[in-house]
This record gives sequence, structure tokens and C-alpha cells, in this order.
Amino acid sequence: MAGRPVYNDDMRIFVTAGNTQVPIDRVRCITNIFTGRTGASIALEAYRRGHEVTLATSHPEVIDAVDPDPLRWRCLPYRTFDDLHAIMAGQIGASKPDAIVHCAAVSDYLSAGVFAPSQAGNCLTMHDRSAAKVKSDEPELWLKLVRAPKLVDKIRSDWKFAGVLVKFKLEVGITQEQLRAIAEKSRQHSVADWMVANTLEDARAWALIGNESGYEKVTREELPGALLDRIEVQHG
Repeated sequence: MAGRPVYNDDMRIFVTAGNTQVPIDRVRCITNIFTGRTGASIALEAYRRGHEVTLATSHPEVIDAVDPDPLRWRCLPYRTFDDLHAIMAGQIGASKPDAIVHCAAVSDYLSAGVFAPSQAGNCLTMHDRSAAKVKSDEPELWLKLVRAPKLVDKIRSDWKFAGVLVKFKLEVGITQEQLRAIAEKSRQHSVADWMVANTLEDARAWALIGNESGYEKVTREELPGALLDRIEVQHG
């Protein structure tokens, strides 16, 4: 989109960014590789344009060098999946943002226990080894994982959000054509207005932005501005 579009007024924008941790015990966790830089850059672009921004991030250090106006900027740090879940429930329900950019790389599974297996004949027995700090004296441990609730799917259904919703989707080892098809199906499932999709292999170079009207390929540098253009037009 050429230039910055005209819209009616400034918005309240809620952005999630970064990775979530799933605790195994009090000192160990499962997480992922994402740093929250993309979400932070989108939040900062929204702030630069005059919007009121709340950024929930697991990596607040990414914006340490920024000194924003506290009247238009809030940073809510989180660590675990449960932390982010609680922040989103509170922010979406109480603050009533105009737009949500759900960029956080949220865990798909939660830990449901740590077990040591033992075999007696054909009988396999699992012994619960869950603890504040799981001991390291077992030759083998099995970690039980259960499906986590999809936080993005709660935004419309549980939290009754009616504003502009942006969802993110990452895939690995697929073509751009496959990515478009997967992204659009995912967008529709979550009733999102816009989808931002990319592949792990090219995540530093480009992303796709779009909806049922089509998808545009933009560079990583163009992404924050291109996304805010679309949000502003829809809101205005």
C-alpha cells in the first residue's frame, strides 16, 4: 500500500510477542526459539503512528532502548503459557482493545507429568517422578504432554472480541503456495481478519499478509508498516 492511509482516530492495540515456557519442574521447561522481535517491531510501529499500545512479551529486553510515553505505552512481561493466558484474558476482557495482533509463539502442549518406566515381562509400569526438581538418577524418563488450549481461538469465542484480529502462522519445509492455503484455512478457523504467515527457512526475509481477498509478500522490514496500514484502513 502506497503511503499511509487516512483513518478516523487512534486505536488501542494489544500485541502479543515472544515465546512461552511450559514448566516441567521448578527449574526446567519446554520452550521454542522465538525472541519476540517481530511483535515488538509491530508494537513500536503502532506507537510511532500515535496509537495506544499494550505489548505482552516474554522478551521485554528487546525494547529496553526505547523510552515511550507511559500514557500510550504499556509493556506486560510474561514467562509461561499460563502467564500469557491470564494476561490475554484480562486485557481482552477488561481493556477492550480495538485491534489485537497475536504474534506470540504459543506452546501447543503442556506438561502433564514426568514418569520412569519399568518392565516386568510384558507389563510396562509407569512411576510418577514429578517433583519440584526432577531427580537425575533414572536411566530413562518419559514426559507426558497434553494439548494446550489455542489462545487465539479464545479471542472471538471465550473473550467475545469484535475488533480487528491478526493471527500469525509459521510452517516448516513447504512452498509459498502451500503456505497460502494453510494460512487461509487457519485464518478462517480462528475468525481472524488478517493472517501473517511465513516459513522457518525464510522467516528473516519475508512474510505473507492477507485474507480471503489474497495474500501479498512483504519483506521483514516492510511487515510492521504494511500490517498497520491494513489494520488502520479496516478500523477507520
